[in-house]
Amino acid sequence: MTLHITKVAVGCTELDTLRARMEGRADDGETYLVTRFRPKRESELVGGSVYWIIKHRLVARQEILGFTDDPDGKRCRILLSAELRPVRAHPKRAHQGWRYLPAADAPPDLGGAEAEGLSALPGAMAAELAALALI
Repeated sequence: MTLHITKVAVGCTELDTLRARMEGRADDGETYLVTRFRPKRESELVGGSVYWIIKHRLVARQEILGFTDDPDGKRCRILLSAELRPVRAHPKRAHQGWRYLPAADAPPDLGGAEAEGLSALPGAMAAELAALALI
């Protein structure tokens, strides 16, 4: 069964900020995030996703492609697809580092027109609508 992880998008107040940050790291259709500890269940995570938390909500995901050591040798890089997919906003408390997320608890992706319409909303408005469980 596929396993996912959650991670707080520190310093990001909206999805566009996270998208710009990840595009800055993108190289050849891949990007990465650095973590101090390599997940013990890494084989279950390949093919899963990192679900990003912004303002106490899961808002987007990126597919996990693999793991490698960081050049400094002290950390682990989680290799990700460069594509950031919006998901149906789901409440999630902030935490340090990353946490496992079972596939059954992962929110669904937003569909084409639905995702385009929501991405056009200002971040504050989208957050208010999500808080009211309208999106």
